[in-house]
Amino acid sequence: MALSQRELDIQMMLAADVHLGTKNCDYQMERYVWKRRSDGIFIINVGKTWDKLQLAARVIVAIENPQDIIVQSARPYGQTAVLKFAQYTGAQPIAGRHTPGTFTNQLQTTFSEPRLLILTDPRTDHQPIREAALGNIPTIAFCDTDSPMRHVDIGIPANNKGKHSIGCLFWMLSRMVLQMRGTIHPGQSWDVMVDLFFYREPEEVKEREEEPAVAEFVAPTLGLAVDEWGPEAAAAGKWEADAIPSAAIVAPIPGPEWTAPPVPGSAANWDAAPAPLATAVEWDAGSVPAAAPVGWESAPVVPTGWKVDTDI
Repeated sequence: MALSQRELDIQMMLAADVHLGTKNCDYQMERYVWKRRSDGIFIINVGKTWDKLQLAARVIVAIENPQDIIVQSARPYGQTAVLKFAQYTGAQPIAGRHTPGTFTNQLQTTFSEPRLLILTDPRTDHQPIREAALGNIPTIAFCDTDSPMRHVDIGIPANNKGKHSIGCLFWMLSRMVLQMRGTIHPGQSWDVMVDLFFYREPEEVKEREEEPAVAEFVAPTLGLAVDEWGPEAAAAGKWEADAIPSAAIVAPIPGPEWTAPPVPGSAANWDAAPAPLATAVEWDAGSVPAAAPVGWESAPVVPTGWKVDTDI
């Protein structure tokens, strides 16, 4: 017997740990608790979770313009799910820190007046809940067993601390909204995988981007066999001339004849008699000119007529 859509969804919620609560329980969340385990963790009734998801989907579909819906998450585990939910349903996402005065201060550039607000955690997103209460904006929130229910109009009991749980809840809510709008047939499965709504660590995303997408490069062999030119051939001494293919031998370029007789006196005629060596010039003793006198001793004294007085 085939399982119904409700039973399949409950199995998926159990696999994503949607039913696991905390060790504390708010008095307004006691009606959604099924039992308490021996370690003190409260177990949420996933049947009531599925019913609240159906109620929230009906409220979302009742709004004509999807741009009037704001889905918000300050928790990092819910930011990816919020962006995907807004992509498929047409709502406006706010992923990250909430700017105070977004719903109350009309002087801000980011001021907006939504008709519906969807939150991930009432404790983390306490600021937008308080501003929505001042502006009479209905609020839908995923509430854990210890979440405060103040100013929350529709609380969906679920585990809002796990990344798989948050992604599974937003995926189911998106599918229910599209089914009620008529985009997806109620008996037809949604082709969007639930993994797209899960939060991924930055290191994991970076590793996937750095994976080599190019196939391993193989060097071309240029038509030569590996066993002829490889290191094995060098070790075996197979470097014979017959191993070289005929295509690799370069044909000689035709040119002038080199058998012509050498030109006499050229450098190419090495049989010619060597030239006689130059003889040194002999100098006779009489033919050597006398050196010119240098200094004051060799110069003759010319009388001038003046007498030198030695008595001074």
